[in-house]
Amino acid sequence: MTLAARLGLAELRGATLAEVDAAAALQHRVDRKYLVPLDRARHLVTRLADSHHVLDLGTGRRTTSYLSTYFDTPELSAWRAHVQQRRRRWKVRTRLYAEDGLCRVEVKTKDGRGATVKHALQVPAAEYGELSGPAAEFVESVLEQAAVPVTAKELSAAVEVRYVRAALADLGHGSRVTLDGTLGCRLDDRTATLDPGHVLIETKGVARPAPADRLLLGMGVRPVSLSKYVIGQALLTPGLPDHDVRRLARAHFTTEAHQAPHPAPLPAPLPERTPAA
Repeated sequence: MTLAARLGLAELRGATLAEVDAAAALQHRVDRKYLVPLDRARHLVTRLADSHHVLDLGTGRRTTSYLSTYFDTPELSAWRAHVQQRRRRWKVRTRLYAEDGLCRVEVKTKDGRGATVKHALQVPAAEYGELSGPAAEFVESVLEQAAVPVTAKELSAAVEVRYVRAALADLGHGSRVTLDGTLGCRLDDRTATLDPGHVLIETKGVARPAPADRLLLGMGVRPVSLSKYVIGQALLTPGLPDHDVRRLARAHFTTEAHQAPHPAPLPAPLPERTPAA
């Protein structure tokens, strides 16, 4: 059964990418994350059906397959900044929207109030997993403006994360909810996979909790401080210090070692569109 079917996305009204971006692009926002059992995630979708639309990407498709390769320094500066909750946290990744064959390089930083600021540059799909030329110049410029003392030449590909995402939007109030399933991380010949009975939910909006946050709290689900990249690195890199994120991840992820990594083939691209945030 697909993620869309398991979440009951057919219950929601659809909205185009242009409509979602116009109401809730949210490149500057507060994120809250939750690890949620699938039955509660479906209940959340049902409760939000009156106020939220689901991003519909045409021909009835209401999910997108994401591939993200994260970049870090040899000392894992980005990873350590997140684990230690430093004020100047940052992430650099290339992201491929698999069904659409579109790719972006993205840099996420924190502002002085702790809100997430995301910068993105569209690049050719063939450059997924790489950081060179204009992409490297873009990354270096954003990090410099954010006072992050890291240059693009110090960065190399680290963990790859794959998942399927559904996006809901409150078009009237400009907030979004994303639900990520079939989540897996890969580093060399090792993988970590989220329990299929859970999804990772993120709410994206202003500082004040959104309706989705209040509904989750009413279900007994509380936000957790985690990142897909931090989880992948923590579970797949031997010798890293133990911490709260790793202990949380161990309860919900299964790790395996493989003789040789064989990434799943990508779906055939659809006609071009602007990628969702």
